[in-house]
Amino acid sequence: MKLRGTSPVAEARVAHQVEGPRDAPALLLLQGQANSHDWWQHVRPLLTERFFTITFDYRGTGDTARLQAATGKEDETLWSTALFAEDAAAVLAALDVESAFVYGTSMGGRIAQELAIGRPALVRALVLACTTPGGSLATERDREVRLALSSPDRTARLRTTADLFYTAAWIAAHGGYDGVPTHLFSDPTMSRRDANRHLRVSAKHDAASRLDRIEAPTLILHGAEDRFAPVVNAEVLHERIMGSRLHVHPTGRHGFFDEFATESTGLVTDFLVPSHT
Repeated sequence: MKLRGTSPVAEARVAHQVEGPRDAPALLLLQGQANSHDWWQHVRPLLTERFFTITFDYRGTGDTARLQAATGKEDETLWSTALFAEDAAAVLAALDVESAFVYGTSMGGRIAQELAIGRPALVRALVLACTTPGGSLATERDREVRLALSSPDRTARLRTTADLFYTAAWIAAHGGYDGVPTHLFSDPTMSRRDANRHLRVSAKHDAASRLDRIEAPTLILHGAEDRFAPVVNAEVLHERIMGSRLHVHPTGRHGFFDEFATESTGLVTDFLVPSHT
C-alpha cells in the first residue's frame, strides 16, 4: 500500500503519505528541518514490510507547501516544534491511528519529543536520532561549522553539508561530491522565507526541563562524528529520559541513519518489534 492524502489542521492542510500493510504496527517517521518526506527514501523501504509507515510534509515543504500556495494565502501561524507535533497528531487522527511508534531524526527528533511529552497516549515507543533537547541542555555546532554553512559559495556549502552528513568513504563511493545524493540537504522547492522559518522552529525548540515527562520506551541513536549536532546531546537525552537506551555509531555523522541505513534501521526494528508489540 502506498497512498497520499491530506489532513486538516489549524490554518493549513497537511499532506501525508502512507506505505506498508494497513494492519501492521503504525510507525510515524519525522524528518529533519526544511525537508519533505523524501528524506526517508533510503530508510523507508527497509521498514514497510514490518510497519504501516506514515510521513507528512511539514508546513513550508513538499505537497503541504503546494496545497497552501493553491489557497492564495500565507500560513501566518507561529511555527514551532510543538505546532508540528500537533500536525503529526492530526495526521494520526485522520488515519484513525490511536497510537504509533515514532522515529524522529534531527529536527524531527525535537518534534517527536514534543509529541511524546504533549500527547503521551499517541506514542507507543520512541526513537530519537541525531537530535538535541534544545534549550540550556543543548550543545550547538561550533563556530567553524556555522561559518562554513553560511559561505556565499554554493558549491562550498554543498560540500560542507555533504561532509557533515556523510563519511569521506561514503562520498568517495558515490564518485565524489558531484555524485552525492542530496535528499537530506533540504527540500529544493522551499521558499527562502519558509526555510528561514524552519531554522527558527529548530533553534527555538526547548524540551530541556520536560524530558522527564517522556513515558514511552525510548531508543536514542547518534553518530560519534556528528559535528552538526554533537554527540553530547544524545548523552544528555539518555540521562534525562528515564529508562532510555543509547547507541552511538562509531564513525557516523549527521546522516548516519541514511549512510548506514541497514544497520541503523535494524536497531530501530529490533527495539520496536519484539518488546513493544
